[in-house]
Amino acid sequence: MDILYLVVQQTMFFSIPLLVVALGGVFTERSGVTNIALDGIMIMGAFTSVLFINKMQGKMSGQYLLLIAILIAVITGMIFSLLLAYSAINMKADQIIGGTALNMFAPAFAIYAARMMQTNGVQQISFDNTFRIPSVPILGDIPVIGDLLFKNCYITTYIGIAILIVSIIILYKTRFGLRLRACGEHPHAADSVGINVYKMRYAGVMISGALAGLGGLIFVIPTSTNFNATVSGYGFLALAVMIFGQWKPMRVLFAAFFFGLMKTIASAYSVIPILSSLPIPSDVYKMVPFIATLIVLAFTSKSSQAPRAVAQPYDKGSR
Repeated sequence: MDILYLVVQQTMFFSIPLLVVALGGVFTERSGVTNIALDGIMIMGAFTSVLFINKMQGKMSGQYLLLIAILIAVITGMIFSLLLAYSAINMKADQIIGGTALNMFAPAFAIYAARMMQTNGVQQISFDNTFRIPSVPILGDIPVIGDLLFKNCYITTYIGIAILIVSIIILYKTRFGLRLRACGEHPHAADSVGINVYKMRYAGVMISGALAGLGGLIFVIPTSTNFNATVSGYGFLALAVMIFGQWKPMRVLFAAFFFGLMKTIASAYSVIPILSSLPIPSDVYKMVPFIATLIVLAFTSKSSQAPRAVAQPYDKGSR
């Protein structure tokens, strides 16, 4: 049972960042803008928030410090995503090239800034992981479920689940969600009934930036004690989760847990007796999430139905 608890907990740690970032991708693509800069935005969100934790740790209590760091990651992601929004919406630039540029800029900036801001001149930003919750009151005492979900956990896990619920409500139960989806499917029709397509697309990109920035912090906190200007390609994996989930939040949830399990196998195979006994090199296990991504996309890409107007710059004067 101890191994089962470990696998489930590790899967949660890896799945929640994927879920949050992939939901960000859903919002921006539902509005009609492709955001392949999710990886770069994750790096920027993780950089500013972990740097804040590094400077303020010891001056604030753990959970309050983490909540402020979450807010910083969200704001950073929103601001950084505005670069993509402006180039894609106002300048009508190629969205893939714009996103690629941001992905290249983010790690370089994080490395340079970290070296300049730290007295020892290293690029790694370290922190003490004091954010783990040993047991959630009352819920942690529930047999089996308490051990699986409410012990040795992080508040970020429950924030991720809350974001999923809020995303479903916003996309399918609100006027804003209806307008956002309309701008990604038929922007000219949306414009004809008075919807400002440009504003809706800005909103979609900024929401995706906020969630991607948050996802960067959520990825780093449970899995490491330092940030080294990388999120291990999680932004790109989140894009695969979004596509596998068919741009629908509940499907994205299941896709995130599938890829989270693959990531768990890659990182914790040595403590799983069945896997550790197999004569398979460790490098092969490390490739499991990406091999799974290729296989899944190969079988599902033909049936994928992206929003019709995604990646197409909107010109109000054209029809």
